[in-house]
Amino acid sequence: MGLTLQLSKPVLKHLVHIVDALTTKGFSGTLTDVHHWSFHPNHRTTLSHFFTKSPWNEERLLEKLQEWILCRVERLTKRKNQPLFISIDDTICQKTKPSSRATHAMQGCDWHYSHKDHQSVWGHSLVWLMVHTFTQAFPFAFRLYDKKARRSKIDLAIEMLSSLKVKLNQPVYVLMDSWYPSKTLIEACLKKGFHVIAMLKTNRILYPKGIAVQAKQFARYIEPKDTHLVTVGQERYRVYRYEGAIHGLDDAVVLLAWKADQPMTPEHLHCVLSTDRELGDEDILRYYAQRWTIECFFRQAKDQLKLDGYRVRHIRAVKRYWAVVLLSCVYSIAESRQTLSAGLELLRSRKGHSVVEFISSPREQAQHLE
Repeated sequence: MGLTLQLSKPVLKHLVHIVDALTTKGFSGTLTDVHHWSFHPNHRTTLSHFFTKSPWNEERLLEKLQEWILCRVERLTKRKNQPLFISIDDTICQKTKPSSRATHAMQGCDWHYSHKDHQSVWGHSLVWLMVHTFTQAFPFAFRLYDKKARRSKIDLAIEMLSSLKVKLNQPVYVLMDSWYPSKTLIEACLKKGFHVIAMLKTNRILYPKGIAVQAKQFARYIEPKDTHLVTVGQERYRVYRYEGAIHGLDDAVVLLAWKADQPMTPEHLHCVLSTDRELGDEDILRYYAQRWTIECFFRQAKDQLKLDGYRVRHIRAVKRYWAVVLLSCVYSIAESRQTLSAGLELLRSRKGHSVVEFISSPREQAQHLE
């Protein structure tokens, strides 16, 4: 990968075994599975010690990964003359609520509202930041949302953005859904020289001709003849372009869009913000569609790498587990030079091939048995 990890040999040995286990098909997330699938030579309790008490610096590991990722994506965007995208979103690692008599409950868990389940669920809520181009995407950073710490998800997103040391050779667009584009987060992005493309809630205040009105109310006055058709991928949209002030921002573009095959009612309205007024309507919608990358990452990281499969209880061990999942993702993508799923498929085929090679060689079997 080209990483220069300043870690001791025992720590590197553990990381190699753990990444090997995480990228194995059938891995469930438990330390027992790590021990089993990685053929770890030491007792399983050494893995527990590695996650909970071993004095290695997971923050330093993440910093080195981030340096490598930025170098990679900056080179890609410059070579292909393309923008750089940063996606922000959150996900829940759901856990079983412990009984009131449990003496060693998992630390850091709380009730969080799940939009997928339409109810509150017990677990860890994580805010993630991804860095990507049109062709490659890397998970870059994460923060645990802890209600007791009195820091909002917006605060955590701003903290992660502040750690991004990007060379502004190409335009940078921060993509987010309608829960994130607050005034403070947008200002933090603009201060770093980044533009924002985000979905807005339809009750966001616009100021057409200086009159304050909710976007969904303003949309009632828009007729089909006021819109034009825009095609993005397989979808066609009727789009009205608003330019001017919105609540929290003096000058921006807001696209009021409806799918072409749906009625132009407030229920079907989508509002997409762009702080870059130079972008055309098609590019705004096309760039925003890149936000789907982070949704795919959440699904793949949970299904394939068991981002939410851990059973360690100490919060430091949990954060270290997430750091190793991030390392496994980056390693998989780097090896394939494509997507996470392509990388995992490649690593698994290699692993399978090496096992086949081993069991088909009597000499190697004999040496191993000796």
